[in-house]
Amino acid sequence: MMASLLQCPTSPFPPSFSSINRRSPVLRFHFPFRHAVRCNLVDPIKFDNGKPYAPLLNTSALHLSSTATSHLENTLPPFNKYDTRLRIFSGTANPALSHEIACYMGLELGKIKIKRFADGEIYVQLQESVRGCDVFLVQPTCPPANENLMELLIMIDACRRASAKTITAVIPYFGYARADRKTQGRESIAAKLVANLITEAGANRVLACDLHSGQSIGYFDIPVDHVYGQPVILDYLASKTICSDELVVVSPDVGGVARARAFAKKLSDAPLAIVDKRRHGHNVAEVMNLIGDVKGKVAVMVDDMIDTAGTITKGAALLHQEGAREVYACSTHAVFSPPAIERLSSGLFQEVIITNTIPVSEQNYFPQLTVLSVANLLGETIWRVHDDCSVSSIFQ
Repeated sequence: MMASLLQCPTSPFPPSFSSINRRSPVLRFHFPFRHAVRCNLVDPIKFDNGKPYAPLLNTSALHLSSTATSHLENTLPPFNKYDTRLRIFSGTANPALSHEIACYMGLELGKIKIKRFADGEIYVQLQESVRGCDVFLVQPTCPPANENLMELLIMIDACRRASAKTITAVIPYFGYARADRKTQGRESIAAKLVANLITEAGANRVLACDLHSGQSIGYFDIPVDHVYGQPVILDYLASKTICSDELVVVSPDVGGVARARAFAKKLSDAPLAIVDKRRHGHNVAEVMNLIGDVKGKVAVMVDDMIDTAGTITKGAALLHQEGAREVYACSTHAVFSPPAIERLSSGLFQEVIITNTIPVSEQNYFPQLTVLSVANLLGETIWRVHDDCSVSSIFQ
């Protein structure tokens, strides 16, 4: 039932799983996350989240008489939905994704009041108790990056002052990750600065999705769980049944070779091609050469984010010049700064595949765009963090 509410074609759990309350003090089930589940519809959920309930005891298996069962039912306190020690709160950056995560987990989003004063100051107040709870705050730092980042910091501070046991910042898209090193003199390393801000605000842990570079994990002085959106995209590409002999994975620049190589290995160990790029400034790129053979093949370009789409569109044009039959663009984060939509919808791409780590407004939809949901992936990761289970085993 839960999978159908999210409009997913498949579910990693058996049909009986949706009727079991994972928060119940009576029964607890653990199922392996077999494979990522893709969702093609990411519109905001227009129904209330499913409310979990306590499962019925199998009295025959427990060899309880009807008298004993009746006595048990009379002595057990009624199930209280606030008995759980896990709370999920959503910021204003991506409420649709937060609702999908809560719906997958069978929980309700925590009640929180977020408003802005006339001068732009942000006010946050939790509308329910979080004392002694494991709190997860879902807030990507997508555009407007400064507004959403400040909102996340104030949410963390509110939870810390409300005596939350642990505070996990769930950041599907981590802004400022591109400023992760000094390439020229007198540059700031903003990724380290933002990591310090999140830590000093009171976060105990960070859950991030597809960081721009792995070294950003080291900027945090608190644990970081790095989630990859590749399983969701790979699952979708597998459904297209493209012959493995016709596939070639393309890295749009030299810096993304490791990401593209890992993607190609899981995509039937497809061959790899690299676009040689010379960047003359921020958001300005010039494609120079192609390393690899793409003639007559289906090229799948893989990147962690699409901002102005300058790099990926120039790369696609080069691939067509070199004889590629079709070009697919795959990216986890759809920043889509102007003029990205015009470039992506120009006809160079057979399909542009992204995820909903960043909300895409309806006016930015175009025919070639496919949006996949990472809600199930993040929801399963949150459960594992809360239960102190392995997260890396999801991607093995």
